[in-house]
Amino acid sequence: MRDVDKSKPLNDSRADSRVDGERQGPFITASGRKVHRVYEPADVAGLDYERDLGGPGTYPFTRGVHPTGYRGRMWTMRMFAGFGSAEETNARFRYLLSQGNRGLSIAFDLPTLYGYDTDAAEAYGEFGKCGVGISSLADMQILLDELPLGQITTSMTINSPAAIIWAMYIAAAEKRGVSRRQLAGTLQNDILKEFIAQKEYIFPPEPSMRLVVDTIEFGTREMPNWNTISISGYHIREAGSTAVQELAFTLADGFEYVHWCQERGLDVDEFAPRLSFFFNCHNDFFEEVSKFRAARRIWAREMTERFGAKSERSRWMRFHAQTAGVSLTAQQPEVNLIRTAVQALAAVIGGTQSLHTNSMDEALALPSEKAARLALRTQQVIAHESGVANTVDPMGGSYFLEALTKETEDEAYDYFHKIEDVGGVIPAIESGYLQREIADAAFRYQHEIETRERIIVGVNDYVIDEPIEVPILEMDPEGEKRQFERLDRVRRERDGRVAVRSLKELESACRDGQNVMPLLIDAVNAYCTLGEMCDVMRGVFGVYQEDAVV
Repeated sequence: MRDVDKSKPLNDSRADSRVDGERQGPFITASGRKVHRVYEPADVAGLDYERDLGGPGTYPFTRGVHPTGYRGRMWTMRMFAGFGSAEETNARFRYLLSQGNRGLSIAFDLPTLYGYDTDAAEAYGEFGKCGVGISSLADMQILLDELPLGQITTSMTINSPAAIIWAMYIAAAEKRGVSRRQLAGTLQNDILKEFIAQKEYIFPPEPSMRLVVDTIEFGTREMPNWNTISISGYHIREAGSTAVQELAFTLADGFEYVHWCQERGLDVDEFAPRLSFFFNCHNDFFEEVSKFRAARRIWAREMTERFGAKSERSRWMRFHAQTAGVSLTAQQPEVNLIRTAVQALAAVIGGTQSLHTNSMDEALALPSEKAARLALRTQQVIAHESGVANTVDPMGGSYFLEALTKETEDEAYDYFHKIEDVGGVIPAIESGYLQREIADAAFRYQHEIETRERIIVGVNDYVIDEPIEVPILEMDPEGEKRQFERLDRVRRERDGRVAVRSLKELESACRDGQNVMPLLIDAVNAYCTLGEMCDVMRGVFGVYQEDAVV
């Protein structure tokens, strides 16, 4: 890993001196980083164009991984959706596709995320509330009914049981006559960020990492169009991290996955081209754009210099972005449309390959149909009316942006060194180091809001007292009943002997260290349930309990 250049060509007096008529400040980014009154050539004096920027499509890809940017191909407008029953979510997907959506993104409910069947005692009262409930192949078949699986890409936000849910998707597609080699999409599958931020883990870190490598190995061999992991900073940012922490912790996780895959014996140029990333896009426009540009530069250099990647595609950082859910407010929810537009524009200027725009009502409930349509229209206006897609990296060369990109890169490397000092990513998780860093950042941000150092429109300033008139989505009250009946029918009508044998073979694979994906597909086709397969893994791997972070 390269050393950080600590030289600062900045005239620091510009940060503190004020001129007549200047506001009091503080002038800081969303992450609390000081912003100077003006930026000049001296602020980027240490940058070399060929070494640090290069042209679009040229190493180190700071300016984008494709030479033509959005002139060659527009970003994928991929709206995240999932609620209630498989039937309801299928209807929403059909609607989104009819409105111009170009890719699907599936949200799963908490029981599914934690590997429980809908009728498990642990799942009581949680069916369909934050995503769709999926307990067996029968549910997945309904969820995907009549969707053009061979023509669209599908992203699935699932982590601990990712291998099982992916097996269900593969099996459902193959029953429709769509081969696994045709399927294109992304499996989130990032367990490290679960331990760091989102906390929807099941198994301890070591076996959890083994399952991730199993999926990467399987996808590399069997599914050339599928991104087998989406290394996710989104949830780290939603937990309260700064932009730099999001970038540094996400890339550190990515380095860890590459290391584990190489330890398995996989060649980096064989699997790295299908690694993808998932970032948050918050309110501070320039800070977010700089984060995306620094991310590409760091990833390209580390893949080349640390991991020996020779293929250009192995050095590409391809990423999906989602506007910041944590920035949305229940107060004056229509203002969220404006926040989302600013965030989406930053993601596009930053060069995202795929984008989800949050709906204005998400601080109150799951998105209504109208709110979801307006969120999609936000992307369409940016794409077709703003002009920003006409040229690649339109803000490249800005003194402010280039200085901020370099500063972001240097601060990320500071974190890489600190993580190495505590022994690596997994020791940093187990010791609570990463969690404490995020908690401290979240505390600082909230304190700035409460002291009004930071203004949130409609929350601590520009407040009005009026009733909320945004329509709230209502789910089908019969959906849970249908789900229970379908699950009961699956258990009664399947071949019980085949199901039991499949679960025993899965248990053996878990114990013996063989790749579990083929066994999971067999078990899914035998209509074993999500809970049954996860219970087998719980029995072999154990269940992780996090130590309290103080």
